[in-house]
Amino acid sequence: MALGGHFDFDALSESISINEAKMAEPGFWDDQQRAQKLIDETNQLKTKRDNFNALANQLEDLKVTLELITEDPDSGMQDEFVDHAAKLKKQLDRYQLGLLLNGKYDRNNAILEIHPGAGGTEAQDWGSMLLRMYTRWAEAHDFKVQVLDYQVGEVAGISSVAILISGENAYGYLRSEKGVHRLVRISPFDSAGRRHTSFASVDVMPELNDDVSIKINPDDLKVDVYRSSGAGGQHVNKTSSAVRITHLPTGIVVASQAQRSQLQNRQTAMNMLKSKLYELEEQKKAEEKAKIEGEQLDIGWGSQIRSYVFHPYSMVKDHRTNYETANVDGVMDGDLDPFINAYLQWQLSKANPE
Repeated sequence: MALGGHFDFDALSESISINEAKMAEPGFWDDQQRAQKLIDETNQLKTKRDNFNALANQLEDLKVTLELITEDPDSGMQDEFVDHAAKLKKQLDRYQLGLLLNGKYDRNNAILEIHPGAGGTEAQDWGSMLLRMYTRWAEAHDFKVQVLDYQVGEVAGISSVAILISGENAYGYLRSEKGVHRLVRISPFDSAGRRHTSFASVDVMPELNDDVSIKINPDDLKVDVYRSSGAGGQHVNKTSSAVRITHLPTGIVVASQAQRSQLQNRQTAMNMLKSKLYELEEQKKAEEKAKIEGEQLDIGWGSQIRSYVFHPYSMVKDHRTNYETANVDGVMDGDLDPFINAYLQWQLSKANPE
């Protein structure tokens, strides 16, 4: 085990010192929004520093324990060492993964949407399997999952779902999941036991803070209200509290039925729309940059990124990074970190080619 990678502890400490010096200057609170932003940034840097120190201390403790075991073997101490080493290994892996997150909104919460492709019940069931996978992943990382909009499938599964995953770096981790996910399996809905291929699109956006300005003309919006249809509280199907907003110039549609009141759902839907418009603008910038640089990039969420094969063999493969595993059950239970890590490393190699 080793600490390091892309982490510069001296630079981090210097940034904290510079920020603290700014916070001590006269007139620091004259611009309260700017002051609070600097405080939040400094607290995040301190958390990263403290986490580094905690891991370094644990590593030193393990080294001391190993020396004691080497000098005087003890089975009880050996078992304790193995247990602590395994736990520290997981912490280190997560820490190193976090070092790769340096995007503008990587620290933000994530809005994740799943839309099954053509194929009826089979595709809609695949959509619900993906929802379970991401929920399991979020729970394993102590992230909070809130269903914003849930449309049930005709026979099984979902016709669409939008969830908010809240936690530090949620968007940074999950942006790797944006794209089309392909499933190959023997369909449980096919009495003849034939193999089926299904597709589902996953879209991921950062939940934007209030200080991010996205101009939306009210005249460009078509607002519909309807009764909630998803699983949830007692208010479902009793009042027309759910809200669907269509942005006419782009055709973007967002919906929320998570809240009890129509006003709250409208606010949630507007936040979702703001995030989608931001993503659309970022995509346009990336496409323009690719044209200028002469690159042929497949940008957007219409591209197939990963295949999940249940039959005739077991394999999950990411087509961007070529990372693959035969542990299909583990992946479907939320073991996505190896794929996320491979994606972030792949992005880093593209940004810094040798």
